[in-house]
Amino acid sequence: MKQKILALLLALAMGISLASCGGNNAASGGTSANSGAETEDSASAAGEQDAQDTQDAAETEDSEAEVISDLQYVQDKGTLIVGITEFAPLDYQDASGSWIGFDADMARAFAESLGVEAEFQIIEWDNKVFELNGKTIDVVWNGMTLTDEVRSSMECSNPYLQNAQVVVVPVRNAADYQTLESVQGLAFAVESGSAGKEEAEANGFTYTEVLDQANALLEVSTGTADAAIIDYLMALAMTGGGTSYDDLTFTLSLNTEEYGVGFRQGSDLAAALNDFFQTSYVDGTMQEIAETYEIAGAVIEQES
Repeated sequence: MKQKILALLLALAMGISLASCGGNNAASGGTSANSGAETEDSASAAGEQDAQDTQDAAETEDSEAEVISDLQYVQDKGTLIVGITEFAPLDYQDASGSWIGFDADMARAFAESLGVEAEFQIIEWDNKVFELNGKTIDVVWNGMTLTDEVRSSMECSNPYLQNAQVVVVPVRNAADYQTLESVQGLAFAVESGSAGKEEAEANGFTYTEVLDQANALLEVSTGTADAAIIDYLMALAMTGGGTSYDDLTFTLSLNTEEYGVGFRQGSDLAAALNDFFQTSYVDGTMQEIAETYEIAGAVIEQES
């Protein structure tokens, strides 16, 4: 009997021991599963980080690709597209239809220095910045006054010509319009988006906007406007005896200003043009071209 009880107790003890071992194995198995999950999560996070690093690198590469040298862009396509309006003595056509004038000749020489060809494209002056940013033109080179608005919207060259905005009236009335007070009641024609328009607004004049300065002169000549506000250099070339408008003359100047050339914001072509201006001033090319169009006195010295 004692032996049976002893055997029973021994069997019970072995069962408890086996149950205990089984529990430990289960716990160990659970720990192993959790550890595997943590390893999988860690690998997944590392993979996500690698993917993010790859994406960041690709975005950086794309961003760098977008910052293309404007100079290289022009040289690669082989043309410098010059945005202009008809504006003697700076940009106008000769009898054969070729563009000539101080700005046209200088633009052609600059393009040649870059190893490309200059092409001239007439633009609406008020849309010049849109034309630049849309890359339908590469530069605005057309007796452009360096206003605050121009400087903030384009990459501009150093100033190269002096200018002013002047009042143009019929010769027969010129004696009556020699002062600012005397022209207050006139109806003016001004080029849309021009420095002339700014002067009209600044002085409280009544004005009508037209396509360009040539049209402003036409308005005065035909009597649909009393006066025009245009650039001094244009008035010098296109009004008075022996010109296209010998019935018109200019009287008073409303301001003084300087011309510059405009490129897309951030363009490295502006620095290239400044170097060209300095070189062409030193070797006399700039003055020689200016003398051809009788504006040598307006040339601004180009410092190195």
